[in-house]
Amino acid sequence: MRKHMRTKRLDLSAPQLQQHAEAVCERLVVMDVYRSAQHIAVYWAVNGEVGLDPVIEDAWGKGKHVYLPVLENKALLFSPYRPDTPLKKNRLGLPEPDVHPSAALSGKNMDLALMPLVAFDSQGHRMGMGGGFYDRSFAFRLTSNTRMRPVLLGIAHDFQRVDRVHREPWDVPLDGVITEFATYLSKA
Repeated sequence: MRKHMRTKRLDLSAPQLQQHAEAVCERLVVMDVYRSAQHIAVYWAVNGEVGLDPVIEDAWGKGKHVYLPVLENKALLFSPYRPDTPLKKNRLGLPEPDVHPSAALSGKNMDLALMPLVAFDSQGHRMGMGGGFYDRSFAFRLTSNTRMRPVLLGIAHDFQRVDRVHREPWDVPLDGVITEFATYLSKA
């Protein structure tokens, strides 16, 4: 399934990707969780993922703090990202802020985390790229029966929705997923 979904993402044209990014932004910015969030973790879209440029621009325009993931061993920290932040490529070839490591925050410090994915289901289960970085970064969410910060929202193309994603005990469920056509809130 991972290979199939990645291929479908790569088949999208630049205009389709832009249209999906704008539609996702329109859905997200009216949500209460976005309106109240001050610290928002985003990602740098690659390989046909839904881009977050419209969301980032909106957040900056509203004085919100935006963060990009930085690799820290086998997990992620989140570094401040502003229009003038220099970027460098990490060991996976992804851009991340070139700032002092002390500026990076843990996932616990975010109000909202927007996460890329390969596939998702209605239970809030997410199939990522297989590295487990996001699951390790938000594993603290598994130890509580209550919803806690940050709110975890997957960002996807609608065709990435499937009937069921196999879940491992260490997988951290999403609170919802936003696509170009709908907002799916987790039934979990």
